[in-house]
Amino acid sequence: MVDQLSDVERADALDGLPDWDFDEARDAITRTFTFADFSEAFAFMTRVALLAEKADHHPEWSNVYNRVEILLTTHDAGGLSERDVEMAEAIEALLE
Repeated sequence: MVDQLSDVERADALDGLPDWDFDEARDAITRTFTFADFSEAFAFMTRVALLAEKADHHPEWSNVYNRVEILLTTHDAGGLSERDVEMAEAIEALLE
């Protein structure tokens, strides 16, 4: 089983992910990505889907035209875990 991050670990993780927000109610991290159009947004989602499948860790997300909203939390841990942080970092790497 994956362990939930402690308050200190969570704070450290969020320091390294400045574009992600903490959702206290869900013990999750969220980010909204905006692209030029639907095709760019969908291509991004496809790349994230491949990462998620490889990691066996799938985001909660939604897409409206050029906007993709992603929420990461680990249900088995009851909240934010290192798996979420690693997935957020991998998602960020796609944008570089």
